[in-house]
Amino acid sequence: MAVNITSITTSSNGVWQGDNPLDYAFPLLIVQTTLILALSRFLAFLLKPIRQPKVIAEIIGGVLLGPSALGRNQDYLHRIFPKWSTPILESVASIGLLFFLFLVGLELDLNSIRRGGRRALSIATAGITLPFVSGVGVAFVLRKSVDGADKVGYGPFLVFMGVALSITAFPVLARILAELKLLTTRVGETAMAAAAFNDVAAWILLALAVALAGDGEGGEHKSPLISVWVLLSGVAFVTFMMVVIKPAMTWVARRPVCETYICLTLAGVMVSGFITDLIGIHSIFGAFVFGLTIPKGGEFAEKLIERIEDFVTGLLLPLYFASSGLKTDVAKIRGLEAWGLLVLVITTACAGKIVGTFVVAMLCMIPARESLTLGVLMNTKGLVELIVLNIGKEKKVLNDEIFSILVLMALFTTFVTTPFVMSIYKPVRGGSTKTHRRLRDFCSVDSSKHDLRILAGVHGLGNVASLISLIEAAGAGTGTGTGTGAARKSQLKLYVMRLVELTERSSSIIMVQRARKNGLPFINRFRRGQSGDQVAVAFEAYAQLGRVSVRPTTAISSLSTMHEDICHMAEAKRVTMVILPFHKQWRGKGGADETMEDMGNGWRGVNQRVLKNSPCSVAVLVDRGFGIGPTSTVTQRLCILFFGGPDDREALELGARMAEHVNLTVIRFVEKDKVDGEDVIFGPSPEKCNEQSYGFSTAAMNRRKEKELDETATAEFKSRHEGLVEYVEKAANNIVEGVLAVGKSGNYDLVVVGKGRFPSTMVAELAERRAEHAELGPIGDILASSGQGIVSSVLVIQQHDMAHADEVPVSKVVNCEDPTTLNGNGAGPSKGREAADDFV
Repeated sequence: MAVNITSITTSSNGVWQGDNPLDYAFPLLIVQTTLILALSRFLAFLLKPIRQPKVIAEIIGGVLLGPSALGRNQDYLHRIFPKWSTPILESVASIGLLFFLFLVGLELDLNSIRRGGRRALSIATAGITLPFVSGVGVAFVLRKSVDGADKVGYGPFLVFMGVALSITAFPVLARILAELKLLTTRVGETAMAAAAFNDVAAWILLALAVALAGDGEGGEHKSPLISVWVLLSGVAFVTFMMVVIKPAMTWVARRPVCETYICLTLAGVMVSGFITDLIGIHSIFGAFVFGLTIPKGGEFAEKLIERIEDFVTGLLLPLYFASSGLKTDVAKIRGLEAWGLLVLVITTACAGKIVGTFVVAMLCMIPARESLTLGVLMNTKGLVELIVLNIGKEKKVLNDEIFSILVLMALFTTFVTTPFVMSIYKPVRGGSTKTHRRLRDFCSVDSSKHDLRILAGVHGLGNVASLISLIEAAGAGTGTGTGTGAARKSQLKLYVMRLVELTERSSSIIMVQRARKNGLPFINRFRRGQSGDQVAVAFEAYAQLGRVSVRPTTAISSLSTMHEDICHMAEAKRVTMVILPFHKQWRGKGGADETMEDMGNGWRGVNQRVLKNSPCSVAVLVDRGFGIGPTSTVTQRLCILFFGGPDDREALELGARMAEHVNLTVIRFVEKDKVDGEDVIFGPSPEKCNEQSYGFSTAAMNRRKEKELDETATAEFKSRHEGLVEYVEKAANNIVEGVLAVGKSGNYDLVVVGKGRFPSTMVAELAERRAEHAELGPIGDILASSGQGIVSSVLVIQQHDMAHADEVPVSKVVNCEDPTTLNGNGAGPSKGREAADDFV
């Protein structure tokens, strides 16, 4: 049914007055948007286990909603996606595309592209040239085989086909590399640099294609001078933006960020898009070039990204890619000849990109397996590809059948990238080397011959002060052990890992471009004045003091696999201890003035997995303002709570390094005299919730030997640090009250405790206490609990010992002869006294 577009009204009067909302523009747009987002999100959820990028789900969603699937029902198609609504849906989607291209330009650092190197430039050139030439060859076949393809001029059609087959989608490639943890490998770095070159070349070629295309049909009858004027006007526009607008935006970026500048900048995006559309080049080019004019990495750029990114990439951009699917009619590909053309296009696109990249990579002395992986990665299509195809269809250069063939080609090549790369390339992780995985081991050898290496994770600027204070307290540049021999000095190397969650936001990928190669994952020696990251600046200033060697790194990963990056870094750099920030951070001194920031259970899960899989000792810092304020490290007041067990002895080793630098107090809780047979016996309780119950080690350990080790460690500590450390012994009448009293007293800036996976009898009695943060152990959990008025920061230490890797919740066993009593290996019968020796 023909519809007069001028008769379409925005909103209805409602069903009570007889109006159908689906006959009006705005209600129908709401329904279409909701349907597209719901289906694309559901498909993204289904495809997530096979690591497919979100754009795949959005295109497939559009295809399913369009004439290829649900659209075969004409009633549905005319009611939900009538032809008169298409310009409205595409106009809204194009606004999203306009601002997305502005974000791409805003995040694209031209300086980083120039630093990409000759190897990446050579690979990018080959990866564009051969597929482009192949695309031109395929274009001749398509013109002769597809009805209506010969109505378009040779020039525009050849260029569009060449561009369509030669593009590499930089944002999609970056996300695939991040998901596969290849960003830090030579393959990943080379692919990213080559894709950046490819990205710039693609936009230039697309601008040429649009200039040549005009209105598509009949383009060959137009005067060639029109295309020349379009290109010259485009060059003049770019020159004006770089010479006049870029200095102006630099001046704006240096001033305090205000709402006026933000609004003017967003208006500038629209104006730039209008000007390039006026010239005859698509409006997205204006937005892209305007994004290039804004200084990278400053507060102004971050505010712009923060204001518009979620709305654009989460709501508007999916509409654009879904509209590509809606315009894809698989039914147009009829007969064996048409499907043969689809196979030809896919084969040509893959062969051209993979072979071209592979040959040049081999000439650059890259191993064959890595060269083949590079070829597959560079064959990734997606965002830019769909933009090219939509512009081609809009300009009537591509008809429905060719458009459908090319969309399916883009879907296939992107879909197969992840499984192909996973099957042919697995980066070789460095073999395990002999390293001192515990402070106790480090201090028992001649530490003057070894560097003490610590890996510290930070979420942001809020973690910097407490971490620096902790490292200073640990004795930057000096170390004193409790082992045999005289006091020793050792150099402290600090690896600071900025932990960045990889999300669907494109700004996560900007961290990839800025990261320097020189280690794993992204170790970069920050140069003065080059980094706008306040975290990097803070540690750069700290490193210049000279007492600690600081190596900043960045890990970009999804939270579910972040622990792999941390543990691999700890293994590769042979660190002795990993320090992680707790997922909650407090400010204030308790009571009404106390505020708490919760990073969420995702980050809590990262800590839990590191505690379980770390190749060295781990410390979790519960920060309540440690290092903030006028207190210097000389006057910092630290307290170690010692109950006994391997974790507590590791805490004591850390205290040994701190003794000469802080006011240190060691409080040892000792058991009251008890009659024989009063040992508390526990058995495994798998029915308990792990999140609300403390997990104790299932390893077989001798209780009497552990007590002897505790006595030896405390005796050595007292004799070596006599006069430097206050040592106090307290009877354990009520452990919870005693620990809370220490935390609430305000006498200590930091309280250091062991996690207690193989606890003393005193700590074991807390096993059935309901846990708030089970991963911290009973004592750490008490001190990290909310609403108790605790003012001291807490450092919870877990000593590395693979024997304690398996932990289970436990319950008291009333009958010591119970055959299910935990006997150290977690199964089988045990007698009461034997169990008391092994696990109490």
